[in-house]
Amino acid sequence: MRVGVDRDLCEGNAVCVGIAPDIFDLDDDDQVIILLEDVPAERKSDVEQALAQCPRAALLRLDD
Repeated sequence: MRVGVDRDLCEGNAVCVGIAPDIFDLDDDDQVIILLEDVPAERKSDVEQALAQCPRAALLRLDD
C-alpha cells in the first residue's frame, strides 16, 4: 500500500498523526508530510483508519 496527501485539501488537523505518527507528521506549515510512502503490511490497518478519518479527505491511497 502506498499513501500520499493532497496539499490543497490538507488543513493540518493532524488526525492522521494521532493515529499513525510513524507514517504521518506535520511540517512547519502544519501540512501533513508522509514519512513512509510505502506502508508496511502491519501498519496498513492504522493507515486505512487515518484515510477514513481525515476531516478533509486529503489523504490518498495511491495503490495496494
